[in-house]
Amino acid sequence: MKQKLNFQIALGLLKARIKQSLVAAIGVTFGIAMFITLISFMTGLNKLLDGLIINRTAHVRLYNEIKPAQFQPIQIAEQDHQHFIRSIQPKDHGKEIYNARNIIDLVKLDNRVEGVAPKIITPVFFNAGTIEISGLINGVDASEENRLFQFSDNVLTGNFIDLDNVTNSVFLGNGLADKMMVGLGDMVSVTTNRGDLATLKVVGIFQVGLIDFDNSQSFASMETVQKLIGQNAGYITDIQIKLKDIMLAPEVALEYSKTFGVDSIDIQTANAQFETGSDVRMTISYAVGITLLIVAGFGIYNILNMLIYEKMDSIAILKATGFAGNDVKAIFISLSMVIGIVGGIFGLLLGYTLSVIVDNIPFITPALPRLKTFPVNYNPVYYVIGIVFALATTYIAGLFPARKAAEVDPVAIIRGK
Repeated sequence: MKQKLNFQIALGLLKARIKQSLVAAIGVTFGIAMFITLISFMTGLNKLLDGLIINRTAHVRLYNEIKPAQFQPIQIAEQDHQHFIRSIQPKDHGKEIYNARNIIDLVKLDNRVEGVAPKIITPVFFNAGTIEISGLINGVDASEENRLFQFSDNVLTGNFIDLDNVTNSVFLGNGLADKMMVGLGDMVSVTTNRGDLATLKVVGIFQVGLIDFDNSQSFASMETVQKLIGQNAGYITDIQIKLKDIMLAPEVALEYSKTFGVDSIDIQTANAQFETGSDVRMTISYAVGITLLIVAGFGIYNILNMLIYEKMDSIAILKATGFAGNDVKAIFISLSMVIGIVGGIFGLLLGYTLSVIVDNIPFITPALPRLKTFPVNYNPVYYVIGIVFALATTYIAGLFPARKAAEVDPVAIIRGK
């Protein structure tokens, strides 16, 4: 009963300063709305960029790195001398992963692994008349590559699975296709690093959105690439592994490297700079949003302070009629929380509305033909964070003035009058 009475008194004080209370509530509203809009847009942008790079990259890659020889011939010949002569030539171990098929079979048995996709990477020259354009052909298992890395999302024309169905076929990056002025169904001539010449049929064109990648990369079936470079059916240069939990990638990469005697790299190491950029953008977004809410909290603090000075008589009467200091404190905290709740609810609605507006703003760029509007992430977590932080801010903003009101001496106020 007493709590209900305290709340009714808080509402009465709120109505007495309705304009100032509305200003404070609007401050909370815009603080939450801007926080939600900003964080939704930035996380949407990060998610888009993750789709371009992170989701298209193996969590763990096994390969053979080109490394300098650890021991030089002169070191073997003379063991009791200090030698300063070092060869700068790396030892040729070859790029092939030996027993690759057995390694793939063993990796697939690991419960941490979602899937494995073998790959062959080889440099070639694409012949456009008398001009040779340097590029790379990636020999892949098209169905597995598409399942693990959603490659079909990047396809402009054609069907990626046709690589496994059409003999001597190739999928070209759109920049590479534009340079050679070829399209679906055309034939392209390629020269390998050994000087062998081959003709491949274009069965599709893709665009990842990374200019360097689209201007130089192409895909073919593993059988086509093996035949192109004159290797047997067991020739594999890369093993791409996708894990169920991406955070295990560094641990798994180190483990596989030791177990299978090959080099490895995890996705965190390979994309360290990219992840740093994403983290910085997220930090800025949270900092700006939280700053807006803190500024709104200062507004509530100032309004309640002014209200206490103006309502000293009312506070004195309340305490003289039997209201304890904690009751007065509860009244002003309730007043502050009402402002926070009302401002928070409207802030959530306004934030969602602004996010929808941003999500429908046209954004057309040749680099990302599938992107039509600005990316927005409607994760409910951000709405929960916004309202919780807003309520916490308004509570703290109301706590200090409420404590001051609770300490008012009614005798001194009435005597002064």
